[in-house]
Amino acid sequence: MSWTPAASDRFYRLLVRAGLFLRWLFRIRLIVTGQENLPDGKAGAVVAITHFGYLDFAAAELVFWAHNRGQLRFMIHQGAADHWLAGPFISAAGQVVVGYGSGTTAYDDAVARLRAGEYLAVLPEAGVSRSFRVRECKTGAVRMAAEAGVPLIPVSVWGAHRILTRGNGLPLHSVSRAPVRVHIGEPLHLATGIDADAETARLRRTLQAGIDAAIASFPVAVRPGDWWLPADLGGGAMSEAERQRLDAADLARDRRRTSRTTAAPEGNTPSE
Repeated sequence: MSWTPAASDRFYRLLVRAGLFLRWLFRIRLIVTGQENLPDGKAGAVVAITHFGYLDFAAAELVFWAHNRGQLRFMIHQGAADHWLAGPFISAAGQVVVGYGSGTTAYDDAVARLRAGEYLAVLPEAGVSRSFRVRECKTGAVRMAAEAGVPLIPVSVWGAHRILTRGNGLPLHSVSRAPVRVHIGEPLHLATGIDADAETARLRRTLQAGIDAAIASFPVAVRPGDWWLPADLGGGAMSEAERQRLDAADLARDRRRTSRTTAAPEGNTPSE
């Protein structure tokens, strides 16, 4: 039986301070624009963050922490929560776990937290973009913001993928003094009854515009074929077509895995 600790703001603050220490240790430069779009902390907000690497969430959290000691509660998939090491940390930090099924319980929990004034962070691409272009987004961020009556804040993170991302190890020689650009876009204010698909497409465009702005002012000289640069800019990242092909294969595999996980034991019939 796995250990599930109770959520604790004290533990959350400990994690943030650990992140601040690592940032200081490696002299990572956090370059932020759009701070005027950050919330004042008096009401909740959905925070939609791009997902090019495994540390994008940490960069966004440090920005909110520096602004008003804001604590982001992340939507985390059950698979991560089930991990023997990560699971207890996720529980202790008070994150919202999305189960293997429909996710209705997690959605309702998230909306309740938003109405209570919390910041609910979402990675709407639901996976790392290996092309380093913003992927197709899920509608959950838009729907939660509209239902809870809170703003949706787009946060574009560029450069953190150079430190740690899918398919690349942790190149310690390039971590020290690595720059990370964070751009906070203008909040999207959404009313109930919106076209969730259309507004999600708008969110994707807004996130990509933030990435484009971050790339334009990124303080690293670019060389042709650099692995961390999108293919359409002359970089060595995979093309959008190849990314879409691999994403489709990943989705099919995940569906098979989820089907096995949620299937009823032989001889039993699921309740209606």
